[in-house]
Amino acid sequence: MEETYLLNVEGVRKKILHGGQGELPKLQDGSKITFHFQTLKDDFERTVIDDSREAGIPMEIIVGKMFKLEIWETLLSSMRTGEVAEFWCDAIVEEPSAYKRDTWAMSKEEKLAAVPVLHSEGNRLVLRKQFAQAAAKYQEAVICLRNLQAKEKPWEEGWLKLERLVTPLVLNYCQCQLELGEYYEVLEHTTELLQKHKDNAKAYFKRAKAHAAVWNEREAREDFLRVAHLDPSMAAAVKKELKQLGERMRKKHVEDRKRYQGLFQTPRGTVPTQPLSQAATWKMVAGGHICVRGAQGSCCAPNGVDTGTSVSQQPCRSSARVAQCWQLP
Repeated sequence: MEETYLLNVEGVRKKILHGGQGELPKLQDGSKITFHFQTLKDDFERTVIDDSREAGIPMEIIVGKMFKLEIWETLLSSMRTGEVAEFWCDAIVEEPSAYKRDTWAMSKEEKLAAVPVLHSEGNRLVLRKQFAQAAAKYQEAVICLRNLQAKEKPWEEGWLKLERLVTPLVLNYCQCQLELGEYYEVLEHTTELLQKHKDNAKAYFKRAKAHAAVWNEREAREDFLRVAHLDPSMAAAVKKELKQLGERMRKKHVEDRKRYQGLFQTPRGTVPTQPLSQAATWKMVAGGHICVRGAQGSCCAPNGVDTGTSVSQQPCRSSARVAQCWQLP
């Protein structure tokens, strides 16, 4: 019969050698499939590599149990009862380190085995300063452990054993986020960690650095002081961080004062940009000064300054009033 490609399956060709009976089976997870097979080498002689009939018993697989050749489920689901078919599958060759099973598809043993590997890969990436990639490794390891924790009763021995593996991974992840400037991400994860482990000095230290980065001075100081109390060996690091925090805050206060001072002061020799009231604005008058009287008071302008229009005006004789006028914002 004519050779065809399987729909929605890349690189697989099928040839029906003997038709089967009935409709295609609707296989569900847990369904058992019994069949015979031959594996042929792609050469001129079509050398038989494996044959279930030589063993004397048919092959059986359970759908959804991640059989080592996963494509077999796809091939068998395309066959009817009694059908004989030939399949040709394109080979995909990967290096041993290139293949990675998705976390959701791993067994408990595979997840536990993957955690130290991911942890080590993350550490290696940190040394290369590839913090985003390292954070992804740590996060994947945490997901493996959280999936396993979901099957344990909280705070019992099995859960606690997994939690002890989670904590350093979360801290490493937070360190990467600090390096990447994702400070609110750090605040979220360290706070969540401290809700479970209230005496974790490293979590307080990383949260303090995140607070300092987003100008939460009070919170940063509180967390740094907790670190020094919980772990005296970190006192020198805390002292250094508090000194840097104080210098940054003083510099920020100076910059803020300059910025706000400029908002409320008018330079000498300029005219206020806002009128005293809707009924009183400035006007240039030749010789001397003029005063403009309005609902909010009086003010004066020197000769030669174009100040717009005026409702009422008279020569101003008081230099004090002129000086006072120029202090208005």
